[in-house]
Amino acid sequence: MRSRADADPATPRVALVACGALAQPAASVVARRGWPVDVHPLPPLLHNQPHLIAGEVRRLATELAASYDVVAVGYADCGTYGALDVVCDELGLRRLPGLHCYDLFEGEDAIATRLDEEPGTYLLTDFLVRSFERTVVRELGLDRYPELRDDYFKHYTRVVWLAQEPDAELRTLAQRAADRIGLPLTVVPTGTGRLEQALADLVPI
Repeated sequence: MRSRADADPATPRVALVACGALAQPAASVVARRGWPVDVHPLPPLLHNQPHLIAGEVRRLATELAASYDVVAVGYADCGTYGALDVVCDELGLRRLPGLHCYDLFEGEDAIATRLDEEPGTYLLTDFLVRSFERTVVRELGLDRYPELRDDYFKHYTRVVWLAQEPDAELRTLAQRAADRIGLPLTVVPTGTGRLEQALADLVPI
């Protein structure tokens, strides 16, 4: 996902190693702002195996360092329990703030409060809404074994869609996802302002 704008040769060349679930909104921000940044996504399904994220970031960041002046990490911690920070420290990289990508849309304090108030909250982003059948239903085997729904989701009480760019199509898909796992849907418009500010703080522009 190449998003680098035409830039002065003296401008640092920046590579953003991005979470696959954040890559598209990050690339949209980069393109709109005209930043000299190339977005290099890793597979979004790494979120189903977060123990692999740090190693994949290390691999891609090391590869990109040969071609770029700056490499930045477009991930929150994302379930690595500090392993990603270890990689960033070793390689001298900076990453996006937060425990999860959800923090980059609604804010860390708001997400923490939401989960404290109702721990059984299942969060969706626009990416997850679009890819729910692939990244959740098929990956968890619910298309083949629908009875597993109760094993996976019996402790959840609601679905909250953090809607960056809500439209009628996404609203339909979000409702379909909530219905698929038998939970009520709440829509919280967030936009991408927090992500944009976090990216502006992260990359040298």
